[in-house]
Amino acid sequence: MVEKSQSGFWPSVYEPMLNFGQRVADWLSPASDASASDNAYHITLELPGVTESDIDVSVHDGVVTVKGEKTQEREEKGDTWFFSERQYGAFSRTFRLPADADGDRLEAHLKDGVLSLSVPKRTEATGEAKKVAIKRG
Repeated sequence: MVEKSQSGFWPSVYEPMLNFGQRVADWLSPASDASASDNAYHITLELPGVTESDIDVSVHDGVVTVKGEKTQEREEKGDTWFFSERQYGAFSRTFRLPADADGDRLEAHLKDGVLSLSVPKRTEATGEAKKVAIKRG
């Protein structure tokens, strides 16, 4: 096993680059919020300019995945562009659901560039210890 250790007050020269790829991916991912009410979990993602047909929402093994692509439609007939700050391209976000979430009943709604996901909580108790009878023989 390899263990990282640091001596003195100076950090490793490579420290800022260790998780650079993940930081870039997080920066380019759509902003999102997650909350819970008494009967459901709610996730909202900002997806301005993305159409419903360009979004794919799936649930597998307790993980919600939202994938999509914002396409660029620009006609440049003689226009002079000084700068462009709008982002285009593919994105993907995943969210692990709590044990009491019923992913099979997930609902998704897109309105005004905001995707809202609602995952109901199960009503029956799950994850509780169950007594097992021991049989002889």
